[in-house]
Amino acid sequence: MPMFSKFAEISPVVWGILGALITVGVVLFFLTRDSKKWSTRMLANAALVIALSFILSYIRLYKMPQGGSITLASMLPIFMFAYAYGVGPGMLVGMAYGVLQFIQDAYFVHPVELLLDYPLAFAMLGLAGLAGRFSDKWGIIPGIVLGTLGRFVCAFLSGVIFFGMYAPEGQNVLVYSAVYNGLYLIPEAAICIVLAMIPQIRQLAKRLALSK
Repeated sequence: MPMFSKFAEISPVVWGILGALITVGVVLFFLTRDSKKWSTRMLANAALVIALSFILSYIRLYKMPQGGSITLASMLPIFMFAYAYGVGPGMLVGMAYGVLQFIQDAYFVHPVELLLDYPLAFAMLGLAGLAGRFSDKWGIIPGIVLGTLGRFVCAFLSGVIFFGMYAPEGQNVLVYSAVYNGLYLIPEAAICIVLAMIPQIRQLAKRLALSK
């Protein structure tokens, strides 16, 4: 299938890095302090949101030239999981999704860039678990903002360190990275917020949180 055609192009080195990331994920799973035991329902919900986010990531409204896309709210399922189960579990699920995102594109310029743009960046979506500390009238929206901001920080650092050569002549690399990553992450977050304000989706997020 075209969706998985790039598997054959992944080098042994990349597979080794992926193996290391999976190991890190397992370690984090056992070290996470704020997570409860992963029940069958929780594992099923984790698998569901990862699959749904992965499918939505293929609905690209716009793709940036050096990486990054505006999709049909592909981050929203991860945000909802973190909102329901907390920061720790949300970060683990986000990290797993980040590995899938890397497999989807299978491109990196340096191992540190790989970590910043994929597992670490998407792990930051788990910050949506902090939404419960805000007023209930805002629901998941503060979490969407925090999770997107966390991903932006990782993408910003990656842009400054590894992609500064693409900045127009005379433009500060910090400004370039901030503008470049903001151009796709702000619309992506806006789409998530708009959808999260739909009463049915807001109620679904609340029911998911109550069912944990």
